[in-house]
Formats: sequence, C-alpha cells, structure tokens
Amino acid sequence: MPLAYEEVIKLEKKAHQLRHLIIDTITWAGSGHVGGALSAIDMLTILYYKYLNIDPSQPDWEERDRFVLSKGHIGVGFAPVLADKGFIDKESLKTYNHTGSDLGMHLNMLKVPGLDASTGSLGHGLPLALGMGLGARYLKKTYKVYCLLGDGECNEGSVWEAAMGIAHYQATNVITIVDRNQCMIDGRTEDIMKLEPFTHKWESFGFAVKSIDGHDFQQLAEAIEFAHQSEDKPTCIIANTFKGNGVKFMQDNYKYHYAGFDDQKVKECKKDLDEYHSQRLQGRSE
Repeated sequence: MPLAYEEVIKLEKKAHQLRHLIIDTITWAGSGHVGGALSAIDMLTILYYKYLNIDPSQPDWEERDRFVLSKGHIGVGFAPVLADKGFIDKESLKTYNHTGSDLGMHLNMLKVPGLDASTGSLGHGLPLALGMGLGARYLKKTYKVYCLLGDGECNEGSVWEAAMGIAHYQATNVITIVDRNQCMIDGRTEDIMKLEPFTHKWESFGFAVKSIDGHDFQQLAEAIEFAHQSEDKPTCIIANTFKGNGVKFMQDNYKYHYAGFDDQKVKECKKDLDEYHSQRLQGRSE
C-alpha cells in the first residue's frame, strides 16, 4: 500500500533531523564518510521508522528483523539512527571515532547494541545476510533480513557469489538494497569499474529487480512491499541516489566520499539541508 501523506511527512521530518545529526557527528569526530551517509539516510529512515520489526529495549530479541549495513564505512550515518531509536546513548555520538570510544569508524557489533553485523570489509555483508536468512529458515523463524550495499562494493566477487546463493536457495526473506550513488572513493563507478547494465546483472543472477529513486519514500515503500510479497524470486532494490545528497557543494561529487569541515562549511551544510528539506516538503501534496 502507498504511504499516507502523514507518514511521508513524518519520514521527511525524521530524515531531515538525521541529516543534521550526521553533520553534527562528523563535526564531533573531526571527519567521516559523509557522502555515502547522506546518500543512504533515506533508506535507513524508512527501514528503521517504518518497516523493521525491532525492539530497542531487547536488542538481541530472537524474532527481530535483521539489518546488515554492508557498506559499513558509513557508520557515521548509521550510529545517529541507532542513537535516535534508543539503542545507544545520543551523547555517545560526541565520541564517534575517538580513541577508546565504543563507536569506531566501522561499528562493532560486540560494542554497539542493535548492530547485527560488524562490517566494513566490503563484500562481506551480503554473504552474512544470506547466512542469516538461511538460519531463519532452519529455525522456522519469520524474520526478514535487509542488506544495504554500496554500488562500488559490487566490484567484489563475494557479492555475486552471495547473489548466486540467495537465488539458488530462493532466500526471499533476504532483501538486497544497493545504494546506487554512482560514486566511490576514487571516482565515478563507471570510470573505475563499469557496473552497467546493473539491473540486468541482478536479473541474470535470478533476482526480481526494482530500480527506483532512493530519495523518494513512496518509491522506497512500494519496492519494499514488492519484496515482501515476492515468493518465487529474491528481490534487489537498486536505489538511485546522490552522494552527499542535500548539500550543494558535496552532491554527486565523489571527492566527498570522506571529509571533515570547518565551522563555515558546517554552517553551509546545515543551510543547504534546511533548504533541501523545504523543497522536499513543497513537493508533497495530500
């Protein structure tokens, strides 16, 4: 079912709040993987505030849905979500990536409640998600496993080995989402290692594919609902996004894969994010 107008507005406001919290966390840390955090935050928002069956008071609840952040370097975007949901103390964000902090650049599941997998070595997330999905089947559990990959990460062979496994075992409880921002640390994905025809690649591996605007909550919701209803094929959602989304000097610029900002740049980020939020709200109608 499409999202109600009130749901969309609620998600828009939450995503806006989280975008600001990402910039705050980057500021406290001194630097971080800001570009990919901003491209992925709408996906994290709809999963954590609409779809995931989780309980922050019971982070190890056996029946919970699992989420694997395969592009684990964007912990600076994920930690604010976990803090806002109540898994960790918001004050701890001020220690992000500081020596001795429980919040390292790549989050550690042994130290961070609510984290289902320690990631950061790219290409590991989808194999982990497959294992979780098969584990649910073996244990006769109904939980779903969502895995968010980066597109540059899809250069890794282990991604495609896992894709073959998901299709072979018809692990439809594993929902694959790719943050297709077309940028990676050292350039455009199509310049560094071509991925296109990306949709056809996933289809040829046995997936039903939905290519959508990853910054549109209605399209995200429709794709997730489609994945929930698929019984004969696993689903891959290719979410087309922008690196550094919402900040003019960063948007669609691979050079902001990782960055730190002085006070003036922080003000510019927040000004741009406020304008971006207003524009998004203006584009919504009842």
